[in-house]
Amino acid sequence: MRIRAATIADLPALHPVIERAYRGDVARMGWTWESDLLSGARTDLAALTVIVEDPAQRLLIALDDDAASPIGCVNITDRGGGLSYLGLLCIDPRLQAGGLGRQLIAAAENHAVHLFGATAMEMTVIDSRHELISWYERRGYRLTGEKRPFPIPLDPPYRMVVLAKALAARRNLG
Repeated sequence: MRIRAATIADLPALHPVIERAYRGDVARMGWTWESDLLSGARTDLAALTVIVEDPAQRLLIALDDDAASPIGCVNITDRGGGLSYLGLLCIDPRLQAGGLGRQLIAAAENHAVHLFGATAMEMTVIDSRHELISWYERRGYRLTGEKRPFPIPLDPPYRMVVLAKALAARRNLG
């Protein structure tokens, strides 16, 4: 797997990978599915374009071994004060459970340190996703005790738990 910053030209091929990872029946093959919780599209090309064009964000794209097709992505956002936010982590459900998500997290942490001067990374996860929270905890993230509202109003409402991890400054970009 090769990881690099996404470009606008990557987005039409990346968008279906994101949707497969989070929504629909194929998503149930992997860890990131939200199909039983949410319906509709996870994102769209306009939202992805905003991420790619924002200097305070970086969308990293994972490419297959031939570097021809996207197989996943992760988004990092500079929140200032040494804090970065990790989001939109996904690997095509057919390729999950092979360590690729771990590699994307490591790349995101590395980029956050070197691009944004981050000393900590945080993320949010729907509080009912216990297996996913445990997976992030095995990657060194810890529950902070903070809960935030889900970004979309739903009935019943969902809550997001906040996980955080201190980042080591010794990481190298590359």
